Amino acid sequence: MRCAPEALAAALADLDSRSLRRTRRVNLTTALSAASAAPLLNFCSNDYLGLAQHPKLAQAMAMAAQHYGAGSGASHLVCGHGPEHERLERELADFVGRERALLFSTGYMANLGVVAALAERHDLILQDRLNHASLLDAARLSGANRLRYAHADATAAEAARAGTIAAHALFVTDGVFSMDGDLAPLPELAAAAARRQDWLIVDDAHGFGVVGASGRGSCEHFGLTTTAVPVLIGTLGKALGSFGAFVAGSRDLIDFLMQRARTYIYTTALPQPVAAATRAALQVLREEPWRRTRVHELTARFRANAARRGIALLASSTPIQPIVIGDAPGALRVSEQLRAAGFWVTAIRPPTVPEGTARLRVTLSAAHRDEDVDALTTALASALDGEAANQ
Repeated sequence: MRCAPEALAAALADLDSRSLRRTRRVNLTTALSAASAAPLLNFCSNDYLGLAQHPKLAQAMAMAAQHYGAGSGASHLVCGHGPEHERLERELADFVGRERALLFSTGYMANLGVVAALAERHDLILQDRLNHASLLDAARLSGANRLRYAHADATAAEAARAGTIAAHALFVTDGVFSMDGDLAPLPELAAAAARRQDWLIVDDAHGFGVVGASGRGSCEHFGLTTTAVPVLIGTLGKALGSFGAFVAGSRDLIDFLMQRARTYIYTTALPQPVAAATRAALQVLREEPWRRTRVHELTARFRANAARRGIALLASSTPIQPIVIGDAPGALRVSEQLRAAGFWVTAIRPPTVPEGTARLRVTLSAAHRDEDVDALTTALASALDGEAANQ
C-alpha cells in the first residue's frame, strides 16, 4: 500500500530519478502560452482545426449560458437532458450517418461505459496493443476475457480470435492512434469481425473532424458502413475544440446504452452551454472545409521539412507527428531546448508510451502558419543535433 506519507514521497522520488514525473504548465490560450517570460508557439494541442477559440463557439456558449445557466443540474436520465443536448445528439448522428447518438461527459467515460455495457464476463475483448488507456481500462473493468494483438495487425487479431472458444467477441481499436498518429486497418478488422459475427468498436477520437473527405473520420476514410462498424465513438474536445464525447450507432444500440452504460447513467450531464458550443463547431466544420485542407497541408509541409533535415518521423499521415527519442531524459532535454527556442512540444514518456520509445509528439493545427512550421523544424533539427552530440 502507498497510503503512508513516506511511501508516497518515495514513489515520487523514484519517478524523479527516472525522469518520469509529470508536471503541469499554465496555458493561457490555445495558440500561445504565457507560462514563461516569452510566448510559446503551441505544437502539442489536439485543437487540430483551430476551433477552440473560434468566436462562433464562444458566442454560442455565452448565449446558452445566459439562457440555460452554467450547469445541467442532474444526469441525463433524471432531469439534466436539455434542448441543446437533444439537438446536438441529432446533429452528430446525422453528420456521421447513424440512426442515433448519445452524449457522454468525456471520451474516457464513453469508452468505459460502452465496452462494459456490451461485454459480458464470458465474452472476449480483442484490443490493439497500442489502444488508448481508456479502452484498456474499459476491458479490464468489464470483467470479460481479454487479448491484445500486435499493433495494427488484423491478421494477428483474427488469429487470436480463432484460438478461443468464446461465443461472442468485441474487436476494439482506436481509429487514429493518439501517440503514433497512424490509422488502424479498419477494413481488415471489420472483415475479421464479420466472419464470426462479432462486433467492431472504433474509438475515433483523433480521426473525427480531421480524417475523411468531409471530416467524418476513419470510417469515412475507408468507406465503411454502419454494418461494418456498428459502434462509433468520437470525442468533441479535439478537432471540434469543445468538450465531451458521443457514441453513435443504431437506435437499439443507443437505447441499450441508456439502460446499461453506468458512466452515462450515473453522472451529471454536460452543461448545455458546452453542447451549444459543440453545435456551433459542427456547423463550422461543415461550412469551412478549408480547415481540414489546411491542417493536412501543414502536416505535409512538416514532413517534407523533416525529410530534408534528416529528422526521422513515424509513418503518420495525420496531424500527429511523433519523433521518437528513446529514453525519457533525452526526450525531456529536447523538449526543453525547443521551449527555450519558443516552442511548446511536450515530451511523452512511459507509461503513456512503451519503454524505450519516449518521444516528442508534434501536432499540427489549422491555426498554424507556414512560417511557424518552418521555424519549428529548424529548431527541432538543432535540438536533435545537440542531443546527439551529447550522447
